[in-house]
Amino acid sequence: METHLEQPSGPVDPDLGPDPSLLIVDDDGPFLRRLARAMEARGFVVETAESVAEGVAKSKAHPPKYAVVDLRLGDGNGLDVVEAIHQSREDTKVIVLTGYGNIATAVTAVKLGALDYLSKPADADDIFSALTQRPGERADVPENPMSADRVRWEHIQRVYEMCERNVSETARRLNMHRRTLQRILAKRAPK
Repeated sequence: METHLEQPSGPVDPDLGPDPSLLIVDDDGPFLRRLARAMEARGFVVETAESVAEGVAKSKAHPPKYAVVDLRLGDGNGLDVVEAIHQSREDTKVIVLTGYGNIATAVTAVKLGALDYLSKPADADDIFSALTQRPGERADVPENPMSADRVRWEHIQRVYEMCERNVSETARRLNMHRRTLQRILAKRAPK
């Protein structure tokens, strides 16, 4: 994976302070590269990783001031990266990203030191705002709250993950026909 360690070409945001180092850990390569470019344009010095192992190694080698970590990575759980970051540097501001909402995981992420928890697809502005939020500031209430379809989809995704992505077990727990569940899982998340 490419590493972005050069100084930012754009103006440095005063909210970032003297250490604008940012580690982004996500196994979605195109998303990772787009987010890295967007954060560099906002003044961060970006380093990227595509796995738990790579994220842990980079956080130990160069503990960042800021981090954006995907929850579900190909080789494990992003919370392991969050924990490793805070073992190396306690003042790191960490944002956890995930493709599905899960309150229990959000609570765990915050207990491990995450500052915020954003659902994908989160845009660069949302991530930047969360990273640069001052202590005690409250996040804005979303203008467009989740629709009932999205809440249902999130619940199905949570149960699916709890069942370790076993469609038959998920369908049984949701009291749903297996084929219906498969059709729902094949679709994109509603807005």
